[in-house]
Amino acid sequence: MRFSNRPRYAISAMMNLALVKQQETVTLGDIAQLDNISVSYLEQIFASLRHHGLVEGIRGPGGGYHLTRTAEKITIAEIIAAVDKQPGKLNPLAIATNSVSEAERLWHDFSTRLYDFLNQITLADLAQRWPHPHPSGNPS
Repeated sequence: MRFSNRPRYAISAMMNLALVKQQETVTLGDIAQLDNISVSYLEQIFASLRHHGLVEGIRGPGGGYHLTRTAEKITIAEIIAAVDKQPGKLNPLAIATNSVSEAERLWHDFSTRLYDFLNQITLADLAQRWPHPHPSGNPS
């Protein structure tokens, strides 16, 4: 199974923020260069992350983005949910009238289990194994 590019880039960008000190900022230009992605695409991703309260942007010299919480308190499931369409829940009326196919039930169950699994993995968990270069050029 593969995720679309949007959640993959969002997780990678959030990892870049997790690798710096809590209030230190990283610019979208730095992330774009590290992840080989356009700044305009990152702006769209960060708009969603900001809307969901996962990052905060700081304007001006020395500005950029930082996490709103520690890496230990942000889950991979939260990041994916912020930037990707979440699978819809099964309609209770459809369940009651038995108009939900077995395939729909299977995918709903799979999506729920996958979300539960990813909700147990934090940015801090990933940061321990992340082979990515540090955004500021030197580890903190």
